[in-house]
Amino acid sequence: QVHLVESGGGLVQAGGSLRLSCAASARTFSTYAMGWLRQAPGKEREFVAVINWRGDNTYYADSVKGRFTISRDNAKNTVYLQMNSLKPEDTAVYYCAARSSSAGSTSDRSYDYWGQGTQVTVST
Repeated sequence: QVHLVESGGGLVQAGGSLRLSCAASARTFSTYAMGWLRQAPGKEREFVAVINWRGDNTYYADSVKGRFTISRDNAKNTVYLQMNSLKPEDTAVYYCAARSSSAGSTSDRSYDYWGQGTQVTVST
């Protein structure tokens, strides 16, 4: 069982930055691929970014590529999402998710554990 807790969301103006954190309870955190997904009001949940267990392989949705950076610190059982140049269309609830595999996935159905989500609102 993995318990995930996100933090770092909030209200920011367009062009600003936020860093999301996700703290995991699992002793075996380093064996999980970790992803960030988001869900905007009235829309389906969508993939944002993923990082493999070792942290040396990442993948991003086209909509955030070049603006967002996913990273992890296995010694701290934490995964991060640095979000720069934020746009109003980035407004959503952001979820951290863990996959019981060394490799990541863009499909939300591939993730086994989820955090409660953190709200990110980008104003114009």
